[in-house]
Amino acid sequence: CARSRSQFQEIDVIETVFGKTLVTDGKTQSTQIDEHMYHETLVHPPLIQAGLNNLISSDSDGNISSDKKPKRVFIGGGGELATAREVLRHKSVEKVVMVDLDEKVVEVSKKYLPEWGGEGVASNPRLELIIGDAHEYLLNCEDKFDVIIMDISDPIEAGPGIMLYTQEFYQRARTLLNDNGVFVTQAGIADSLILFDVEPGSPEDFTCFAAITNTLNSVFDCVLPYSSNIPSFGSDWGFVMAYSSPNPKESKDKFVNLNAKVVDDIISSDITDIEDIKSGANGNAKKGEEILRYYDGETHRGLFSLTKPVRLRLQKDKRIMTRDNPVFMF
Repeated sequence: CARSRSQFQEIDVIETVFGKTLVTDGKTQSTQIDEHMYHETLVHPPLIQAGLNNLISSDSDGNISSDKKPKRVFIGGGGELATAREVLRHKSVEKVVMVDLDEKVVEVSKKYLPEWGGEGVASNPRLELIIGDAHEYLLNCEDKFDVIIMDISDPIEAGPGIMLYTQEFYQRARTLLNDNGVFVTQAGIADSLILFDVEPGSPEDFTCFAAITNTLNSVFDCVLPYSSNIPSFGSDWGFVMAYSSPNPKESKDKFVNLNAKVVDDIISSDITDIEDIKSGANGNAKKGEEILRYYDGETHRGLFSLTKPVRLRLQKDKRIMTRDNPVFMF
C-alpha cells in the first residue's frame, strides 16, 4: 500500500479483491482487474467512429484508408496513463496531448501501477504530457484534434472538474474538433437500480448520465450514450460520444449497429502493441485482437443497448448543465 497527498486530493494505492486499486479522496478510480474494461470502452469507440466519419471510399471489406484515421488526440485527465495507453495503441495516431491537473497521480501511477501504462506510456514520443488545467488549456488552445477524450473527475460540488461538463465547455470543445472529429466523456453511474424510486432530474437525483447527454445534445448533432459494467465501481458506468453529421439518425444507427466483423477487422488492422509501433515491427506486430481484452465487435453492439430503466431516465430527465446551473453528482 502507498499513501500520499497532493494539493488537490489524497491518493492511495491499496490491495482489494480487485487487485491493486487507485483511490482518491476515498473513492475508487481504477483497479487492476477491470481498468481495461473502463479504458477500452472510453477510448476505442470514438477513435473508430472518427475514422468512419472520415470514410470517403472503402474496399469490399470496409477498410478505411490510413490517411483518414485519427491522427491527433486530446486527453483531459487520465492521470493513471491507461487512457493514453489505449490511444497510443492506434497505429494512425501521431500526436496525443494529455493534460492532467494532478502531477502526483501521474507519479504514483508510474511507480505503483506500471500495468496501467507506466513510464513506457509517459515517455512515449507521441505523447505530450502536460500538468495543468484541461479547461484552461482548451480555452486557450489553437490546435485542433480528431478526437477529444475527457477522462476526468465526476462533477462534484467541491471538485475541480465541474466546468468540463458544461454547455459552454462543450461549445468550445466542438470548435477544437477537426471536420468529422469525435468528442467523448465519462459520464458517471448508468445503472438500472440506482435511484429507481427517485424522479429523474429532480433535486434528489444525483446521477449525471442523462444531464451530460442532454447537454451534449444541445451542442452536437449526433450524441450516443453508452455504458459498460465496471465491477469495481459497483454499477454500470456511462460514457457519451458526440460529433456532427449532416445525417444524424442514419449516422448513429449505422455506428451502433456496425457488423461485428467490421469492428473486429478495424481492431485487427488499426491496433497493436505500443512497443511494436515504436519499434516499427510491421509484419511481426501483434494484431489488435491479441491486445484488447474487452472491446470487440460483439461487445461494441452491447455497449449501446441500454437497459429499459436507463433509457426511461434519459427520456424523462431534461437537465442541461451550464456554468450558472451546474449539476452535481454528489
